[in-house]
Amino acid sequence: MLLEAETRSVSKKTRNGLLLAALVVLVLGLILGGIIGHFATKSPAGGTWSKLTAEADRTVSKKILSEIKAENIRKYLSDLTKQTHLAGTPADLGQAEELKTFWKAAGLDPVNIIPYNVLLSIPDKDNPNKIVLLNENDEAVFTSQLVEKVLRPEQNQSDVVPPFNAYSSPGTPKGDLIYVNYGRMQDFTWLKEEKGVDFTGKICIARYGKIFRGNKANLAEYFGCIGLILYSDPSDYAASSSSSGAPYPASWWLPPTGVQRGNVKMSSGGLGDPSSPGYPGIESAYRIYENETSLPTIPVHPISYGDAEEFLKQLSGEEAPEEWRGALPITYRLGPGLVNNGKIQMFISTHNVMRDTYNVMGIIRGSVEPDRYVMLGNHRDAWVFGAVDPSSGTAAMMEVARAMGKAYQEGWRPRRSIVFCSWAAEEYGILGSREWVEHYGKILGDRAVAYLNVDIAVQGNFTLRGRAMPMLFNVMRESAKHVDNPSTTEIAKGRTTVYDTWAANYPEKDSTGQATGRPKLPILGSGSDFAPFVGKVGVTCADIRYHYDDSLGISSYPLYHSVYETFHLVDTYMDPGFKLHAAVSQYWAELARNLADSYLLPFNVVDYAGAISDYVDRVEESFGELIRANGLGTSLAFLRDASEQFTKACEQFQNSLEDVNYENPIEVRRFNDQMMDLERAFIDPLGLPDRPLTRNVVFAPSKHNSYAGSSFPGITDAMFEIEKKSGVEKQEQWRLVHKQLATVTFFIETAAASLHPATDYMKPAEYNPN
Repeated sequence: MLLEAETRSVSKKTRNGLLLAALVVLVLGLILGGIIGHFATKSPAGGTWSKLTAEADRTVSKKILSEIKAENIRKYLSDLTKQTHLAGTPADLGQAEELKTFWKAAGLDPVNIIPYNVLLSIPDKDNPNKIVLLNENDEAVFTSQLVEKVLRPEQNQSDVVPPFNAYSSPGTPKGDLIYVNYGRMQDFTWLKEEKGVDFTGKICIARYGKIFRGNKANLAEYFGCIGLILYSDPSDYAASSSSSGAPYPASWWLPPTGVQRGNVKMSSGGLGDPSSPGYPGIESAYRIYENETSLPTIPVHPISYGDAEEFLKQLSGEEAPEEWRGALPITYRLGPGLVNNGKIQMFISTHNVMRDTYNVMGIIRGSVEPDRYVMLGNHRDAWVFGAVDPSSGTAAMMEVARAMGKAYQEGWRPRRSIVFCSWAAEEYGILGSREWVEHYGKILGDRAVAYLNVDIAVQGNFTLRGRAMPMLFNVMRESAKHVDNPSTTEIAKGRTTVYDTWAANYPEKDSTGQATGRPKLPILGSGSDFAPFVGKVGVTCADIRYHYDDSLGISSYPLYHSVYETFHLVDTYMDPGFKLHAAVSQYWAELARNLADSYLLPFNVVDYAGAISDYVDRVEESFGELIRANGLGTSLAFLRDASEQFTKACEQFQNSLEDVNYENPIEVRRFNDQMMDLERAFIDPLGLPDRPLTRNVVFAPSKHNSYAGSSFPGITDAMFEIEKKSGVEKQEQWRLVHKQLATVTFFIETAAASLHPATDYMKPAEYNPN
């Protein structure tokens, strides 16, 4: 009986428990069903889903562009140029801290100062650099100026660094002088082969221009010179002084006392800190010895054209060819040697030091894809006051950040993150940006959408000018159509936007020489902070500025890197009213907003195919006959076939974008990633021959001119050396050509495969199973 009662009690409890459990399950089911039903029936037009699939709000563009004010940029530039701000100095850190404060006030968050400890180069103020003309008794009869003459009160500051070439070797070489024109390979070769000049033990003098000064120093050293003197010939930097009045401070032309500073480090591809090649200059970094670096081993020093005249007019020897003659009032002669058996002696005390220098990074966080970065960058350091290079760009970036920050504070949320980058020590060979790319390269390789560089905002008043990687061509042209023309003269001609003037003054031409109606967009070379993005991690890049009329025949804006590059220069001669600065800022902002806000990235891969095809044509035209004559015709055919397959893949991919399902954000992101990754497809982890830290096999600076881009640099550099070789060395050089043809072919094929559908990237090789 007890057992029966207990059993009945347990059964009753069990039934009650089951009923309670059933009730709980029912309630949970109703709640879960409601949640599922809520999200299952939710319209794609609302809430989170709508945010994921939203297109850009075009009204934001007008808000940002109208917020950019020329008077603000003028004030920023005035403040930035009140003192010198050489990399690695207290002023360098001071400006970094001021910029951090400004960006935080503008609404950027976070804003960080990122220091790097790097090898810099400075002259010894107690033992100033100089070039001395000696007579036959070794007595000094002329000495180059130690500092530039003060022509306006603002230049008279104790912290102005004297003219020097950074990373020059110190020394006091003495010898005969030789004039080598621009100091290019063809100049040295012509003197050696046509005139029988022996450069061993000689000091050479070259005019600035045509190629990077570091290449001049490298070639002088290669040919056996014991020193190099650089000067700015008036034909390249003061071309119109006689017709437009006196030089600076009465105009923008270089006066006879002006000197161009600059580094002479071989910085092809943005090699960064010489003491930690390939790795960032952080506290834990391994440092190589200074004698293990590739820095120059001969003294190099710049002088004014007023001083150059005193040395060049003493040269003996044959008259220089007509195309070698500048605009000095002398008879240009080749040397070697001076009249009356005089000599030249260099006294160079430039030395290298480890210093901290500072990047500043500010972010506007993306609301949908915060892990995708659209980056805007400008370097902050200058040789002296830097009113054009780089502070015109710094002032422009400050105003873009302020305008975008205000839009953000008023409710705008870009789809992707916008990163503002103020780079350190660019003048020393692209150090700050390179160190950062080395530091965060893995992340950038996965997440960076594009890098937009403004080294100089305004270096002339003729037209907007852009250089870029091919995928940006279309969006750069379209963005320019939204920026009002700052020139009333141009508007009177019916050119209402900067695009109109760009297309008219810098027109693109087809293969027959006819204008296409679009502005010309050359491929990037090197020489600024985009270089490590292109050369190391494969991020698509652009560089923009307002440019002078190339018909002037000058090598750069005339007061480049001199003490006379002041606020007065910009405010009085280059851009009174700062309307051009405002236009560049608006264009920069619109281009960045377009890339940050567009649901589907506004890239065009077909333009990339056009560039590759053009490059293959150049190889064929320049080297095709010689390549085939040496048994590599098949390799050339493989390269052509790869280019054609790449073109086909690009066209198919671009067409497929018309069928993208915009209701599926995963599909859109996949297409965006494929376009981002196309640039990465040309990065060879082994690097280029003799340049392992430069890894882009399609776009890289020329080995012989670090300012200029080179199509298929591995191939063109290998072919450049062919004629200098003989015997076994020549056979080995042809093997290198073969290897580079095969390497480029492989990477073009890989790039084509990257554009194929997700599961269709493999191309089976043909084989015979028997």
